[in-house]
Amino acid sequence: MDGDIKLILIILLSYLAGSIPTAVIISKKFFGFDIREKGSGNMGSTNAFRLLGWKWGLTVQIVDILKGVFAVVVIANLLGDGISFLSIDFFHDKTIVQFIAGMAAVCGHIWSMFVGFKGGKGINTTMGMLISIAPVDISIAIGIFLIAVLFSGYVSLGSIAGAIAFPSSLFLRYNIFGVDIPSYSIVIYFALAIAILILYTHRTNISRLLKGTENRFAKLQILRKK
Repeated sequence: MDGDIKLILIILLSYLAGSIPTAVIISKKFFGFDIREKGSGNMGSTNAFRLLGWKWGLTVQIVDILKGVFAVVVIANLLGDGISFLSIDFFHDKTIVQFIAGMAAVCGHIWSMFVGFKGGKGINTTMGMLISIAPVDISIAIGIFLIAVLFSGYVSLGSIAGAIAFPSSLFLRYNIFGVDIPSYSIVIYFALAIAILILYTHRTNISRLLKGTENRFAKLQILRKK
């Protein structure tokens, strides 16, 4: 199969996988309402935790993470052989294909064709993609996310902090600490693109945070004013 056709298939299949509206399906099938019509109106796991309870919220989160993993580990690896970019070596080519598949899945989650090209903010699907490609740096980003959430109670703030932490971790480990990161010259640009995309999807949250009107997960906040 021609490399260009393979790449198109990878993008389409990854987008379709990412487009599966997990929270919408669960809320309609098991609760009798559309999750987009309640709470924040978002179909991500945060709104699912609030409206569907922790068990179904966790289910939504896991499935949305697996969408990113599936795009990278299954779709990209099955169809990625033979795709090359400007004579770059095999490892760089493989990394680019994985990121393209993962980004397509993230875009599918954010702009799902199954729900009028609207969806979630892409955090969990992005996490699944990055767990498969850059496990060390996404682990650091998840740590920053948890710290921000536990100390502020704002999941959105944690997501924003984690998005910024991911490319920052790559940059610092490679340039300051001299860690050998395979395909760093490719990964860092995708990491910056991912951070910008996450910040874009959280633009309304950023506005509410600045105004002090953002919804807080009080039960998760361990540092509170007395």
